[in-house]
Amino acid sequence: MLSKLQTHLTTQLSFLKDKKLLLATSGGVDSVVLVHLFKALGYNIFIAHCNFGLRGDESDGDEQFVRNYAAENNIPIFVTHFDTKALAHDAKVSIQVAARQLRYAWFEELIRDNNLDYLLTAHHLDDSVETFLINFTRGTGLDGLLGIPQQNGNIVRPLLPFTRNDIEAYAKANNIAWREDSSNASDKYLRNKLRHTIVPILKELNPSFADSFVQTLTNLQQAHSLTEDASVLVYREVVTDMEDKKIISIPQLIRLPNYQAYLYQWLSPLGFTAWDDIYDLVSAQPGKFILSQNYRLLKDRDSLIVEPFKEAQDRIYEIANNIDKTTVPIELRFEIIANKEQNATKNIIFVNNELIKFPLFVRKWQEGDYFYPLGMNGQKKKVSKFFKDEKFSLSQKEDTWLLCSENEVIWIVGHRADNRFNADTQTTQILKIEVLQ
Repeated sequence: MLSKLQTHLTTQLSFLKDKKLLLATSGGVDSVVLVHLFKALGYNIFIAHCNFGLRGDESDGDEQFVRNYAAENNIPIFVTHFDTKALAHDAKVSIQVAARQLRYAWFEELIRDNNLDYLLTAHHLDDSVETFLINFTRGTGLDGLLGIPQQNGNIVRPLLPFTRNDIEAYAKANNIAWREDSSNASDKYLRNKLRHTIVPILKELNPSFADSFVQTLTNLQQAHSLTEDASVLVYREVVTDMEDKKIISIPQLIRLPNYQAYLYQWLSPLGFTAWDDIYDLVSAQPGKFILSQNYRLLKDRDSLIVEPFKEAQDRIYEIANNIDKTTVPIELRFEIIANKEQNATKNIIFVNNELIKFPLFVRKWQEGDYFYPLGMNGQKKKVSKFFKDEKFSLSQKEDTWLLCSENEVIWIVGHRADNRFNADTQTTQILKIEVLQ
């Protein structure tokens, strides 16, 4: 196993050489063998052990075992303790989820504070099989069938080519002691139930199951690569990137016979999971939307708009007199001029400074807002009607700001000025206002 690992490291993980490696070590056979192998190969290693306090004296025994192992082998060690049950209760998550979140947050902290390079975990081929089966039973896309990745950022899993039997055989052959976790014998958890019941049946049906599974993963990874390539090519034809938004053309999308697969490929990395609702959104009424934790998918007239999700902005920003520029919430420039140098545009207006009252206010539109659009001969119009006539999407409405004097609209910024405040040939104090973004 040592020579096979050395070959694997040389061909697949050569970047680990001469790096400072943090090895997550529970005291179980997998992690202890991981430490033994990397020490034997001369790597610069450090041990990290978490005591989650879940098994009383047994947890403390694991900690003492790892401390003794590190001391006997002259390996630097970091140890921490967690009140996992209390933290799980406070965060309203399972103990397993809490433990995972706690340990990986601590590992990242250790790497950052001690200038370490990579975190190594002892996941092996059997773990990858179990992850495959868990995702399979719960329902998943192609990503969920790829097993455990060999590398995810600065987390590396060098033992994935090896089975649990390989690891235990190496430990016994080299007289390596380890600790048994009593919870591994329980079928309370799905992973253990699969490990003790389903996987043995699969191995009985096919004595070469491990090799077959590796080949299956290879085939799935190649298929995944093809899917990603196709997704990129189609993306260029269907999606337009506009600053922080993605505009998905529905007419171009639905011409694809398997457009749902492309939506999954593009949207799943953004945290979307309600796939039936997402697929229904394609034919839904404009204005409907679906949220992930950080993004919104909005149905517009003939497109789906993906954008960062922003809570409703109800703040009002004041603009004092005698300033020449403001940048919050938008960038506006103010200048008193003697004569109008041009007609108003979408981005520049000319206001009679004697008709406005400072401080001015910048805010979002509200139901009932109205103005007298410049160029409409003094006709009053609701802002909402202006948006409708100009065919504003919901996203555009939300992104638009109003410049107001008291509560009267001076300007739908970047779109249309109000005629009541417009500077004319008789105006003696002309205020030029320009939006710069």
